[in-house]
Amino acid sequence: MRHRLAQGFAPKMRPIPPKKSGIVAVLDIGTSKVVCMIARLKPRGASDVLHRRTHSIDVLGIGHTRAHGVKGGAIVDMARAELAVRQAVDMAERAAGVQIGSVIVGVSGARLASQHYEAAVRCMAPAVEEFDIRRVLEAASTYAVGDGRAVMHALPVGYSLDGRRGIGEPCGMLGQELGVDMHVITGDMTSLKNLVLCVERCHLGIEAMVCAPYAAALSSLTDDEMELGVTLIDMGAGTTTFSVVSGGHCMYVDGIALGGQHITNDVARGLPARLADAERLKALHGAVVAVSSDDHDMLTIPALSGDERDHPNK
Repeated sequence: MRHRLAQGFAPKMRPIPPKKSGIVAVLDIGTSKVVCMIARLKPRGASDVLHRRTHSIDVLGIGHTRAHGVKGGAIVDMARAELAVRQAVDMAERAAGVQIGSVIVGVSGARLASQHYEAAVRCMAPAVEEFDIRRVLEAASTYAVGDGRAVMHALPVGYSLDGRRGIGEPCGMLGQELGVDMHVITGDMTSLKNLVLCVERCHLGIEAMVCAPYAAALSSLTDDEMELGVTLIDMGAGTTTFSVVSGGHCMYVDGIALGGQHITNDVARGLPARLADAERLKALHGAVVAVSSDDHDMLTIPALSGDERDHPNK
């Protein structure tokens, strides 16, 4: 896996055949918590298949623990981060009753970036074949390699044949030159290498590294939403990521090192209050949209000094 990352490409998982079952483990190393989920993928019946979904998911076990050594989605203390990963994986294995050897890692804090590239190749036969599609995809994805970045996903947005754009599936169509508009998602090489090192120190392999905002869009948006266009925002404790989806394709992803923990810190400093009390106030009473009751509702905030008496503040 390190060899592939050194070449500028993040580890990529081979697709599971539609008629084959398998067990997968997913690891999310966040700023506030580390979560590991183990699930069994089971083939779906032909009548139940969702768009681009060939398997159903049976969750076998979940383990989560408080994160340490992670800031803004990036590892800042390898030893503490390793311990948190070991604890989460152990809890998931005990709950699932199975032992795993590798994981799929979600990435949200590696300074994600989106770039669009175009490439074209000459077709080897009168009709476009799968081999031609693979060639043009590889040609477009290699443009993004370099400058301390690693390619995480290379997503075709649309194809063209002999200059005619707007082709969704070119295989079998007649033409001499096949082109592609490619959305390439990249991550910071150093951040990804440290994630790989942390997981490998836990004696686990990495099946794939997945861009978290892209995965969030695939898992939570309906086909209509993806076709009509939507921006999906995912706020974590230390990072906030977003993905733009339109025409059924992911068009853009990005993220900033600002999340819910920063809001909690601001509340604690402004009142002042303990961090635990500020987090509870934010979760129970915080809102994005102001309402009329905000002007007259009174909240009881425990004193920072430890005085148990009620001190209402607006």
